[in-house]
Amino acid sequence: MSFAKQVVWITGASSGIGEAIAMDLAGQGARLVLSARKEAELRRVQAACAPAEVLVLPLDLSEPAVFEAAVATVWAHYGRLDVLVHAGGISQRALALETTLAVDRRLMEVNYFGTVGLTKAALPRLLTQNSGQVVVISSLVGKFGTPYRSAYAASKHALHGFFDSLRAELAGTGITITIICPGFIHTSVSVNALAGNGEPLGTMDAATAGGMAPAEFARRAVRAIRQGVSEINIGGRETYGVVIKRWLPSAFEKLLPRARVR
Repeated sequence: MSFAKQVVWITGASSGIGEAIAMDLAGQGARLVLSARKEAELRRVQAACAPAEVLVLPLDLSEPAVFEAAVATVWAHYGRLDVLVHAGGISQRALALETTLAVDRRLMEVNYFGTVGLTKAALPRLLTQNSGQVVVISSLVGKFGTPYRSAYAASKHALHGFFDSLRAELAGTGITITIICPGFIHTSVSVNALAGNGEPLGTMDAATAGGMAPAEFARRAVRAIRQGVSEINIGGRETYGVVIKRWLPSAFEKLLPRARVR
């Protein structure tokens, strides 16, 4: 699969992983749709992607009422969609007992319902064209929970359940599902993460600061998208946690409370 002239819609494209994926794909000749809440930041990314063709489409994943119109805008502009990359979302840094239920709901609304809702809005048109790929940027905590991320882990676990089911339902339609699970990536995810009271944390945790460079993550993620893999973990030594939990669950349970996740 070549991305030249392919239409790729990326949510969360104003920073971090979404921005890095946009930059990588722009260099491969993709035609892009960039979505996030902050239009000014999207314009900055658009300029950095030049000379790639870019449609800037501001979008708030917590407002599902606008999804149908957003999908219509993409088709009106390009006439099709080849890849939908769900990179938008928010994280959490707080103990479960110190996290308000409003924060739990906020993360589910954006990370889960926003991703599912936009997918459902695009699916009828993807089915009509008999092709397309939906890419979900999940997390390693979509495979196991860690301290300080109870709501975030719950939202990512939910994505795996939904999109695994959807993949089975779409078998034979020409539409594929790829789930990508990042480990620690050096972005502002922890700075923007919600504390227990719903306010942004405002600081970068040590684990994130020592994480993989966004450009390297994007290179590996885009390769996985091109290859059409069903699921992949991308990160450093933290990815071993998936294997340890599967084969040595008791040892994993003892190690997890001591994990350096902040």
